[in-house]
Amino acid sequence: MQNKPVTSASEPTAFKFEWSMISRHGGVVALIAILLFNILITPNFLHPQTLFVNISQVATIAIVAVGMTLVIATGGIDLSVGAIMALSGALAPLIFTSPFAEANPELGLALSIVVPILVALACGVFNGALVSLLNVQPIVATLIFFISGRGIALVLTNGNLQTFTNPAFSYLGTGKILGFPFQGYLVLIIAACVWWVMAFTVFGRQLLAVGGNERAAELSGVPVKRVKIGAYVICAGLSGLAGLIVVAINSASDAARIGNLMELDAIAAAVVGGTLLQGGRAPIFGAILGAVIIQLVKYTLLANGVADEVALIAKAGIIVLAVYVQQARKE
Repeated sequence: MQNKPVTSASEPTAFKFEWSMISRHGGVVALIAILLFNILITPNFLHPQTLFVNISQVATIAIVAVGMTLVIATGGIDLSVGAIMALSGALAPLIFTSPFAEANPELGLALSIVVPILVALACGVFNGALVSLLNVQPIVATLIFFISGRGIALVLTNGNLQTFTNPAFSYLGTGKILGFPFQGYLVLIIAACVWWVMAFTVFGRQLLAVGGNERAAELSGVPVKRVKIGAYVICAGLSGLAGLIVVAINSASDAARIGNLMELDAIAAAVVGGTLLQGGRAPIFGAILGAVIIQLVKYTLLANGVADEVALIAKAGIIVLAVYVQQARKE
């Protein structure tokens, strides 16, 4: 008796398995591919200075992306993160260069960090109230502060570049611990804290429930409005912190440029990290991975002589690809 030839019936199953593995771990695969490309092609990629530069650049994206992940997990979006960064970054130098701060340097330094973050949190309350209490669409609600927030920052600074010398404040952006940039530790601490909140607290479970099925969550007794406001407040607070870091890195504050297009980077990092645009999922460390990928793509293009404008197109392409992968996984 002749053996029957093996049919190709198993091939679709194998393809589905391989596609499932790639889509589930696409971020890790992409990161490995980018790292290998840079190691082989990009000059001085493994130099410690290159590592520190990339950490400094990715820190702000990662911090904002963590907050954006929470907002997207509720089924919303926040377009105001860049404007909040600009406002926070404009306030800090105004405070620690004031006569009061010069007379009380330690108190002035503390206020230059605390007050901008409190203002950022208030911006989050404003965004969250519009979305949850007035039922304004998130993209419209946050567009309001996207337009006005940077305008407020420009008014406060008269549109001028603020330069300063303040080593204590600059430590936020240039400090090192055991030779490793301070921002790197800060990102890991923030990510670990938010991950713990999402994994082990009632608020975390409620937030995912709101994003998964808002109506069902409301019927189950979840305080939907408060949860949404909380997500926007956390996102705004982290954006304010990111604005302070940018100012500390540059020892200068330019309200017209701080946080420019950060919305694109944060959304891209969140989506690449596995956050579902329809809500219900918040992979915090996935957002960090997405931020690293976004930064490395930008660095790779610039380090190899590609224009900065092309990096914007690449980021848009990454978002499209990530959304396509999400849809393929659903199907």
